[in-house]
Amino acid sequence: LISTCSLTASHRMNAAVRAVVRMGIYVGAKVYFVHEGYQGMVDGGDNIKEATWESVSSMLQMGGTVIGSARCKDFRMHEGRLKAAHNLVQRGITNLCVIGGDGSLTGANLFRKEWSDLLAELVQQGLIDEEASQKYSALHIVGMVGSIDNDFCGTDMTIGTDSALHRIIEVVDAIMTTAQSHQRTFVLEVMGRHCGYLALVSALACGADWVLIPEMPPEDGWEEKMCQKLSAKRAGMKRLNIIIVAEGAIDRNNQPITSEHVKNLVVQRLGFDTRVTILGHVQRGGTPSAFDRILASRMGVEAVLALLETTANTPACVVSLCGNQSVRLPLMECVQMTQQVQKAMDEKRFEEAVRLRGRSFENNLKTYKLLAHRKPESELPNSNFNVAVLNVGAPAAGMNAAVRSAVRVGISEGHKMFAVSDGFEGFYKGQIKEIKWADVGGWTGQGGSLLGTKRTLPAKHIDKIAEQMRKYNINALLVIGGFEAFLGIMELLAARGTFEELCVPMVMVPATVSNNVPGSDLSIGADTALNAITFTCDRIKQSASGTKHRVFIIETMGGYCGYLASVGGLAAGADAAYIFEEPFDIRELQVTIIKLCGLSLTQPVCLCLCSCRNENSNENYTTDFIYQLYSEEGKGVFDCRKNVLGHMQQGGAPSPFDRNFGTKIAAKAMQWISKKLNESYRKGRVFANTEDSACLLGMRRRALVFQPVVQLRDETDFVHRIPKEQWWLKLRPLMKILAKYKTSYDISDSGQLEHVVLNGPKESEAMAAI
Repeated sequence: LISTCSLTASHRMNAAVRAVVRMGIYVGAKVYFVHEGYQGMVDGGDNIKEATWESVSSMLQMGGTVIGSARCKDFRMHEGRLKAAHNLVQRGITNLCVIGGDGSLTGANLFRKEWSDLLAELVQQGLIDEEASQKYSALHIVGMVGSIDNDFCGTDMTIGTDSALHRIIEVVDAIMTTAQSHQRTFVLEVMGRHCGYLALVSALACGADWVLIPEMPPEDGWEEKMCQKLSAKRAGMKRLNIIIVAEGAIDRNNQPITSEHVKNLVVQRLGFDTRVTILGHVQRGGTPSAFDRILASRMGVEAVLALLETTANTPACVVSLCGNQSVRLPLMECVQMTQQVQKAMDEKRFEEAVRLRGRSFENNLKTYKLLAHRKPESELPNSNFNVAVLNVGAPAAGMNAAVRSAVRVGISEGHKMFAVSDGFEGFYKGQIKEIKWADVGGWTGQGGSLLGTKRTLPAKHIDKIAEQMRKYNINALLVIGGFEAFLGIMELLAARGTFEELCVPMVMVPATVSNNVPGSDLSIGADTALNAITFTCDRIKQSASGTKHRVFIIETMGGYCGYLASVGGLAAGADAAYIFEEPFDIRELQVTIIKLCGLSLTQPVCLCLCSCRNENSNENYTTDFIYQLYSEEGKGVFDCRKNVLGHMQQGGAPSPFDRNFGTKIAAKAMQWISKKLNESYRKGRVFANTEDSACLLGMRRRALVFQPVVQLRDETDFVHRIPKEQWWLKLRPLMKILAKYKTSYDISDSGQLEHVVLNGPKESEAMAAI
């Protein structure tokens, strides 16, 4: 048997611990918890306990880490590591899954390097025999990064970061409501002693007026510039100013900039009523977000697979996220690059520090600068181009953030921006007006669609739309929406031969909770919907805490696309997820019922399992039918309840992920439009009729990619309004494994050991990772 030790030194790790334990047991391993981090490994005894399937039940919604975490001085000493080695060998443990920050992972790598010498020393002291030394001669290590600061190089996101952003944005949104009655300036201090990721991304997500981070200190004289900007905003009738300060913020001389110092500046120079809010450990607490649960589950499974494949010559690796893909990177390459960032900051090489942080951090900073600081009219280029923005389809949280980003980037590029109300219906009716920089202020945190959106397609009104484009001299279109937006772009494209007014650059940005648009792994709004599903399931489980043996059936949105049911089920710890893409029959329902009966009889605690299904998974096996079947067959063992989540999944304030994804993808779309406008401008007019002048911008595995809409036609199932191939279907076996079903897990797409690669200047400008 392979023995796997799950060691944690961070927060919101329970989903990762659960995935490691259950995947380890699934592959036939004996899995152990090490309680209290390295201290537990050194102390041994009851700190190292074998884990069972049931020991990780009901963990997903819990913050912190149930197996504990502690800083350990003993492990830094040779004697401490010797004790730890002895405790592991006694239990036959030769594989470690270490969840923590760079310090924890560096310690694990040192332990691995010393392993042979430690075993030799234990033999010499007579604590183990030579046979044990030979049997357990190699120690294998795989790391997962758990840090809310997202300060580890080599991964776009660390486990815990998204949840911390949720806490920050909740506070910012609450602060914004107080501004309705008071004209105030708020200085918000967030965590990040050495890394400004939380400060930067939360500033991007709430449209903060100023942000101070350690990687890019403000230029000398920043105090005057900041005060001028705040004063100009207040003069423009803005009631609220927000300044976000990372706790490790510094100036160009590496001197700290504190939130209190910033407050005093504003009070003394402007006389504004100013408040300081220090979030502190609030950011570490609370329920993990859906993104963190899914990320941790994927990484936990990948870590077990990496341990299975490792050999004596394989370097210690860390499981990372690049775009939407799991990758494995050499642990020490990532650690060394993380250390280089701090060295660059100490030596005042701030541009290099930003570059070393990686493409995600770099693009966040560029996007923030582009959107937050408006250039004077005299410095703006005069493009003489008019660009229209519209929302099409059902509302999706994050649409407004995308519109704000597109409008401000377009104005920065010198274009005149026009807003179209109510989608294509408003377009042909002439509901078009110019939209300016200040008009989109405060839009990032607004749910729904402030422009208004309809499902109307353009085909029946092409002539009127062409007439409006001629009337307003529209030179390019940005369409933000779901499957109807995709169909609409195709209909406009088909009419180019008849109407020259439609021979302009067009780009679509996917925004739909269903995540059913071809050409993109992710859509704006889907993350917010997943959080709504996940947190509702948490509450439903809690409601049953006093009632034993209860099964809940949850119906999600999605039409024929099972993304929300499947990925929401994974995040909520559902027992099953029934979807259209994987046809099911009465036999599969029977297997689930038998499993539920077995669990109910053997599990002495409250049973609350969610069977997620999406609204069109089967025309006969409806939610009502499954509910009635479960109710009948579960008599005497469990009772059944059903919940239809409905439009609650479309509403609410957008999640930090959707705000930032919408902001960055729309900014990139506008930059593409500017490029295409310049390329297609001939003889005093814009004329673009090539395939690549009508594109969809989507996240494909590791990068945002522009794809001609006509090329996506063959990838689409138009009858059911879904892509023919969907990446998330590979997560289905993972959900089943973690719910204790017998299934096969496809490892063809599992991560391979790669190397940390830095983007060159040109590449980093061209790419925009999440």
